[in-house]
Order: sequence, then structure tokens, then C-alpha cells
Amino acid sequence: MFFSFSPKHRIYELIAFFLFISVMGTVLLLTPAPDLFASLPPFENELLKWLSRSAGEYLFILTLAILCSIPIIQRLPIKKTLSLYLQFGILLVLSFMLKSGVKAITEIPRPYTQALVQVDLVDSTERFYSLDEDSKQALISHTENRVSPARIEQWRASTNYSFPSGHTIFAAICVLFWGGFLLRHKHYLLTTAVITWGVGVGFSRIWLGMHWPLDLIASIISASVLILCVPTICLEKAPNSEN
Repeated sequence: MFFSFSPKHRIYELIAFFLFISVMGTVLLLTPAPDLFASLPPFENELLKWLSRSAGEYLFILTLAILCSIPIIQRLPIKKTLSLYLQFGILLVLSFMLKSGVKAITEIPRPYTQALVQVDLVDSTERFYSLDEDSKQALISHTENRVSPARIEQWRASTNYSFPSGHTIFAAICVLFWGGFLLRHKHYLLTTAVITWGVGVGFSRIWLGMHWPLDLIASIISASVLILCVPTICLEKAPNSEN
């Protein structure tokens, strides 16, 4: 086994990062802030719900299964495939730890909690976060007749803080790692599909009232830093190693 921190081994991941953050930034700039109490058409409601679920809840397992099938479809050697899985797993664990730690420090309210304040269901976002879980759920229940089902589902699922976006940092790790892999192997259409999915996840988090644009950008940048910090792992012997 050997490790490499050489930047040249990360060039395709960096290209994926610049493509991803450029498209995500453009979408955020061109899209107006959502009215969280405006109804969503049935198709849009379902699309945003499943995009968000694909990077969270239990559906992220399906996303991982699809992405981790890439080296198998490519028929890579077993050691190379295991090296990719090991590195990807380390990135996911580190991203979860980073996200959880930063949330606990920053304590930035989610957008939907401000919406609850605007309709006088709670005095302030600080008051919302001081409530126990049952009281938070009861407050959210008062909006069921005014808010689209996809939004209510997400509001119920996440009553913690906003910054950074856990769904987006997961999507960003996937986009940068597997998008970089696909670029390296010249699978440009698949790279586009992975980036499009990642942008869709971020967009869904904004429109469901779960995150601010800054949460998304910070998550993508955080993922890129992790990608650069975690070395390339190879389970084979180093090229110049002696027998």
C-alpha cells in the first residue's frame, strides 16, 4: 500500500469541482428565493422530494450503490477497486464529522424556521431551537395545510441547524470523487449526469426551505478541501518499491 498527495493526481477532481460550483452558483444567482408557503405542482413536489432523499435518509444507500458500481462496470482490478472504495469511505466519514462539528458551532437557523416566525407560529428562531423535539414537531404540524408535502416531510426530518448542508456535502463528495474518476476515463456524458444530480440535490435543499445558498457553497468548498487533503490510496506496491 502507498499514498500520494501529489496535486496532479487530483486534477480531474478539481475540474469536477470548478464545473460543479460554477453551475451551482449560476443556478443560485438566477433562481429567486422560494416562497415556502407557495404550493408546489405535483411533479415538482415529487422531483424535489426524491432529489433531496437521494442524498439523505435511506435513499443515499441506493446512490452509493449506483456510484460504487462504476469501477465494477469499468472492470478495474480488484485492488484498484478496493482502493477507490477505501478512499471514498474515508471522505464520507470525514465529511460527516466535519458537517456535524460545524453545525454545532455555528448554530445558524434553517430558512423554514424563519418562515414559522413570519406567520407568528413562534416568536423567534431562537425560541424554536429552545423547544424539545415534540414541541418542534407540533409547531410544524400547524403548517400542514399551508405547505407542500415535500417541504413538511423535510421540516419534520431535520429540526437541527442549517450550516453547512449535510445533503450537499455528501453530494459534493460524490460529484468530485466519482465525477473526477469519470472525467479521467473520458466518460463526459456520465460526468455531466453526476454533476446535474449534485446541482439538483442542492437546488432541492433551497426550495424545500432547508438551507441558505451560503450553506451549499460552503459544503462544496469543504468537500474540495477534503478531496485535496485525503491522499490517493493504492493497495498495490509503490511503483519504485523494491521487491
